[in-house]
Amino acid sequence: MREYLLVVLVALATTYLCVPAMRAIAVRTGAYTPVRSRDVHTVPIPRLGGVAILMGYAAATLLAWRLPFLSQVFETRELVGVLAAGAVVCLVGAIDDVRDLDPATKLGGQLLAAGIMAFSGVQFFSLPLGVVTVLPAPVLVVLTIFVVVLATNAVNFIDGLDGLAAGTVAIAAGSFFVYSYLISASYNPPNVFSSATFISAAMLGCCLGFLPHNFFPARLFMGDSGALLLGLLLAAATISTTGAVNPSQVSDNPVAATILPLLVPIAIMLLPLLDVLFAVVRRTARGQSPFHPDAQHLHHRMLRIGHGHRRAVLLLWWWAFVVAAGSVSFVVMPAELASVGVLALLAVAVVLTAWLPRFSRPGHRPKTFDRQGRRLDA
Repeated sequence: MREYLLVVLVALATTYLCVPAMRAIAVRTGAYTPVRSRDVHTVPIPRLGGVAILMGYAAATLLAWRLPFLSQVFETRELVGVLAAGAVVCLVGAIDDVRDLDPATKLGGQLLAAGIMAFSGVQFFSLPLGVVTVLPAPVLVVLTIFVVVLATNAVNFIDGLDGLAAGTVAIAAGSFFVYSYLISASYNPPNVFSSATFISAAMLGCCLGFLPHNFFPARLFMGDSGALLLGLLLAAATISTTGAVNPSQVSDNPVAATILPLLVPIAIMLLPLLDVLFAVVRRTARGQSPFHPDAQHLHHRMLRIGHGHRRAVLLLWWWAFVVAAGSVSFVVMPAELASVGVLALLAVAVVLTAWLPRFSRPGHRPKTFDRQGRRLDA
């Protein structure tokens, strides 16, 4: 555990210290997020924060490579492949932050990064469907690429309020760390050092290092360089954990052993996944491209019902924590106790979401948008 703590601290410190330099570069290169009708910020904000996150992750990787115990996870090419894929997708996002790439080019970069990860060994080799189920290799590779593309776009979709994406990914990374650590500890012989656990720890540190600069009012946005990178790292942790787990390691209960190995990773990423699903459905129903932007994401809805910027972010963090930590709790405690805890946390989330707008500060008005996503109160 001490080596993982060191990884978190190094990733945190490196990311935090690199952000001012990236902000200066963003200002010099004109990498600003303009004020669009669907946005909630009122002045252009520099982006390129994802490059600082990549530096933090790279520093954590180099550190782990030299540590006595964590160095054993470098016996395969997995972590080198994740770093290389992260560099590719971050580069694509950084170019988009400066030049505004078209969706097809960005998708091509994501597919290339997913291919690099799969080639390095970060791919599904089986699925824990009650028992370890081995599917044809081409199917598993396609599934790997699908999860990478889905995760990268999911994080990109929720990156709409200051600190929302970084905080949500930090919660997911922390939950993945606990889940993967417990699974690794159950090996025979026990070994808590795994690729998924390291990726989660490094990702947690990067997000915590970036948040002080990104929480409202943000001084720097992560941009596509950060959203795509964090999505890829989430996908890598998901694939490494799910693809290697034996259902019996999760629970002795046959029903839980069948459901939890797939349910936990999905639940940890539920908030961004729901945002993507809702966006694709409503845009397709309107005859639009799934990539057509609008102002009907979850964070827009929180603003519309009367929550302020900070409170909307904090409440969405709370929802992410309830679902992610709640799903992991079924692995670490009896199902009855975990169920009671999850229901209690959900009740608090519902009450806060529904009732807090009644206590908004004087003069505060909810944000309003038209059907095309244009701000009506700007």
